[in-house]
Amino acid sequence: MQRYKSGYGFLIKWLIILGDFIVLNSLFIIIYNWTKTYNIEDFDSKWHSVLLLLNFCYIFAVYLVPVKIYKPVMFTDKIVQRSLSLVALHAIIFISCLFFLQLGSADFPVSFIIYYYLSLFVIFALWRIIAREALKKYRSYGRNYKRVIIIGAGKNGLELYAEMKKELAYGFYIYGFFDDNLSLKNTLSNYLGMTHEVEDFVLKNSIDEIYCTLPNSQDEKIVRLLNFSEKNMIRFYLVPEFSRYVKRKLTLENIESLPVMAVRSEPLQSTHNQLIKRIFDVVFSLIFLCTFFPVLYILFGIIIKLSSPGPIIFKQKRTGIYGQEFDCYKFRSMHVNRDADKKQAEKYDLRTTKIGRFLRRSNLDEVPQFYNVLKGDMSVIGPRPHMLKHTELYSMIIDKYMVRHLVKPGITGWAQVNGYRGETKTMEQMEGRVRLDVWYLENWTFLLDLKIVFVTIINMFKGEKNAY
Repeated sequence: MQRYKSGYGFLIKWLIILGDFIVLNSLFIIIYNWTKTYNIEDFDSKWHSVLLLLNFCYIFAVYLVPVKIYKPVMFTDKIVQRSLSLVALHAIIFISCLFFLQLGSADFPVSFIIYYYLSLFVIFALWRIIAREALKKYRSYGRNYKRVIIIGAGKNGLELYAEMKKELAYGFYIYGFFDDNLSLKNTLSNYLGMTHEVEDFVLKNSIDEIYCTLPNSQDEKIVRLLNFSEKNMIRFYLVPEFSRYVKRKLTLENIESLPVMAVRSEPLQSTHNQLIKRIFDVVFSLIFLCTFFPVLYILFGIIIKLSSPGPIIFKQKRTGIYGQEFDCYKFRSMHVNRDADKKQAEKYDLRTTKIGRFLRRSNLDEVPQFYNVLKGDMSVIGPRPHMLKHTELYSMIIDKYMVRHLVKPGITGWAQVNGYRGETKTMEQMEGRVRLDVWYLENWTFLLDLKIVFVTIINMFKGEKNAY
C-alpha cells in the first residue's frame, strides 16, 4: 500500500492546474484560428501579450477558486459548479484587463470571447470530472490512502467508520478503533486498544489522521490526544456529540476565538451568491417582461375578460421572505369568488374558468409574477409562496415549515419540479413539499436554479396532472 503524504494531494493539485493551463492555451489557439483567417504563427507581439495575460488571469482566478478535486469527497455537481465559477471569474478578470490595458482592438473578435468561454466551461468541467474519476480509480487500487484511526467506538464512531468505508475512492485506510470499554475487545473485530495506547500505535504505524468521537465529558483525554497530534504533525478531527441527532451539513463560524456551529448551511446567506441570484432574477424578468409578457397580457387578457367578469390580474396576499406579506400577481383563472383567499384550487373546481384550466396546467397563470421578481418580493426560483391562512395553519403543525421562508419565494421551485405542484390533499404531501423547499435553501447553487428553470419549461409543454 502506498503511504499517504501530505504533499501528494498538492502534487495532484498541481497536475490538475497543469492540465488547466494546457486546456486554457490550446483552446485559445484553436478558437482564435477558427475566428480569424490567418494562422497562429502570424501573431504579433500584441497577441503574444494577450496570450500571456490569459495565463496570468488564470493564476489569479485559481487562487480565488482553488482546486479541490484531490479532497476525499467531491461530488460531480460541485466540480461543475466550481468550474463555472472559475471560468466566470477568469472571464471578468481577463476582459477587464483587456479594456484597461487597451490590448483589445478592432482586430480582436467579440465572437472569440463568446466561443472561447462557452467552450472553456464545457471542457474545464469535463476535464476535471475525468481527472476526479481517474483519481477515484487510482485510489480504488489501494493507492494514495490516508492511514486513519478512530478514537471512540460509540454510535458516532461506528457511523463515521461506515461512512468512510462506503467508498474506497475516498482514500481512507482505517486501522480500527481505540476505546476504554474493554468489552469491545471481544465484539469489535478491529478493536486496537485503550486510549492511553494511542500514542505508541500512531508513531509505530505512521498514522496520518486521527478522528476523535469521544464525548465532551472526556475532555482531558481529548486535549491530551490533540496536543500529541499537533506535536507530531498529525491531523486531528473532532466529531461532535450532536452529530447523533443533527444529520445535515453544518456551518462553522467564529465569534472572536469561540467557534459557533450553525445548524444548517445556507448558501444564499453569502453576499456573493445573493448578488448572482439577484442579477439573474432582474435580467431574466426584464427580458421576459419586455418581450413575451406584453403579447401574453393582450392575448390572455382579452380571453379572460370574455370568459367571465372581473380583473385580468388577480392579486392575493402571500407570505414572503422572513414571513413578510406581499401582493402576489397572477392571471385570473377563476370566477370572482369569496373563497379565493382561503381555499386551494381542486380537481374539477367549479370556480375555475376554461381558459383558467389551460393557464394553470401550463404554468402561464404565474407569468405576472415576473413583476414581483423585478420588485424584489420574489425570485424566479424558490419555495412557492402560500396563502396567509395556509401559512398560519401549517406553521403550527409541520416541523420546520417556517424555515422555507428564509429565502425569497419563487415562481417555480425544487418541490414543484419534483411533483409537488398544485393542490396538497394530505398532510404528507405538504410535509414532502416543505422537506424539498428546505433542501433547496440548504443546497442552493446557480446551476441548480438553471436546472429548475429548464425542467419547468419542459413541464409547461408537457402539462402537469396536479395543476388544475
